[in-house]
Amino acid sequence: MSWFKRDTHEIVPTPDHEVRTQGLWTKCGNCGKTLWKAELESNLQVCPHCGYHFKFDARSRIENLLEPGYELVDLDLRSTDPLNFTDLKPYKQRLAQAQKKTGLNDAILNAVGKIGEQDVVLSVMEYGFIGGSMGAVVGETIARAVDRSLATRHPLIIISASGGARMMEGIASLMQLAKVSSGLAKMDDEKIPYISLMTDPTTGGVTASFAMLGDLNIAEPGALIGFAGPRVIEQTIRQKLPEGFQRSEFLLQHGFLDAIVPRKELKGYLAQTLDWMTQKTNQSEG
Repeated sequence: MSWFKRDTHEIVPTPDHEVRTQGLWTKCGNCGKTLWKAELESNLQVCPHCGYHFKFDARSRIENLLEPGYELVDLDLRSTDPLNFTDLKPYKQRLAQAQKKTGLNDAILNAVGKIGEQDVVLSVMEYGFIGGSMGAVVGETIARAVDRSLATRHPLIIISASGGARMMEGIASLMQLAKVSSGLAKMDDEKIPYISLMTDPTTGGVTASFAMLGDLNIAEPGALIGFAGPRVIEQTIRQKLPEGFQRSEFLLQHGFLDAIVPRKELKGYLAQTLDWMTQKTNQSEG
């Protein structure tokens, strides 16, 4: 016989009850620490404990890099469905859902403005829009950024965050690799600086084209950068890959990158870099 008897009454929340802490915390994918989202946002989506770089949306990147008064451009382009493509769901439905989720027409934003005193053209990919995949609109938007740099002679910066070419558009997607690369070749002929920043992830056709064609190729810490994924490569060559393979640090060590720049240091790094790059360009023209 027990001395005490516990009541079995359950606590029933009122209909308007809500958990006020819901959505206020997140967990670091690297160190496992629980992080307050407001603190994470104030730290530019970088873990304050281990420096892990969370994904950063395109609007936030532009706002963080450019001085106040910048202008978003080339916002009128929208993807179509030239192949009437359907896999698990119709491509038209995927586009509509991505547009609603991100508030963007496609996986990229162009902006013109200043970093410090230097005028720049900035093109930023949005991973939240169908994995940052590159279709015809992404290719055309980057091509317009290239044309704007050629017309104004302002340096171009492209920030990549992409799973590669958007296969729902077939050959129209793959043709963007050649289209953008040929535009960048014109910039090289004109000696207009182009800086490529690769973030996590930068893979597939994006890596195989403009992401690796910069006069300066830089990356954020820990970013996955490559063409095929590590698992595909291991299955193909039937060998275990080295630890850290295809991460920024591995690529820097093997000569595929010029620098790794933490997100909080990026604006200052770009301002200093653009200063000497444009000075050198002006001296060579003179």
